[in-house]
Amino acid sequence: MIALPDPCPLLEFNNVTVITGGAKVLDSLSVTIRAGEHVAILGPNGAGKSSFIKAVTREYYPAAAKGQVTFRMGGRDVWHISDLRSLLGIVSNELQYTFTRSITAREVVLSGFFSSVGLFCHCITEAMERRTDEVLAFLEIDHLQDRAMDTLSSGEARRMLIGRALVHSPDALILDEPTTSLDLAAQHSFRTTLRKIAQAGTGIIMVTHNLHDIIPEISRVMLMKEGKIVRDGPKEAVLTDGVIGGLFGVPVHVHTDGGWYYATGY
Repeated sequence: MIALPDPCPLLEFNNVTVITGGAKVLDSLSVTIRAGEHVAILGPNGAGKSSFIKAVTREYYPAAAKGQVTFRMGGRDVWHISDLRSLLGIVSNELQYTFTRSITAREVVLSGFFSSVGLFCHCITEAMERRTDEVLAFLEIDHLQDRAMDTLSSGEARRMLIGRALVHSPDALILDEPTTSLDLAAQHSFRTTLRKIAQAGTGIIMVTHNLHDIIPEISRVMLMKEGKIVRDGPKEAVLTDGVIGGLFGVPVHVHTDGGWYYATGY
């Protein structure tokens, strides 16, 4: 049997170093994530996880470094934020804070077509309206669309931002610390939504410091510490007592329940 070639990388960093405020926040980082992969990037606070997201979204640019320094999206070099729209959808706590204002939830989802905060004088097409209806129905949040964002709960607002990210049918959804500020009920709804998205074929790239954020569909885990990837592999091999205890510097017991991972004993 002839082996088929691997698909083009969706995202590729090769020896990327980022320095901001005189501090090295990413240190010779090399990462390849392929289309359709479901990946978690796990690490303690200050590990460089959010800096990784900002490097992806072009808020941070690589410093000169030895060796080749590249960003590749969809198999080609990408340098303009507009080029990322059809490839990656981004959901973060910073974005949620930005959208906590008196614009309707539907406007927030529609704004994903323009990467704007609100609609202003943008021309909304019938195709955009139809796609927004599809996304709202898929996420089961259409009943909230006329509510102002600043009247929604944290969980409801987070799901609206996912809708905003999905209007372009991106290859992957990137989530930065996705369950921060969510109570138990909101976490349950949010994780159910993520599983539905993953099962529908959109890649999930989750950045978190919590094992219990890692949905069962995620099969690969990368561990970050001090701006570097220190471990990368199948979650069964990475999410162990010794590895996770060493990453966070505390004794832990990692156990599983129905495909979910939990750390206790610290």
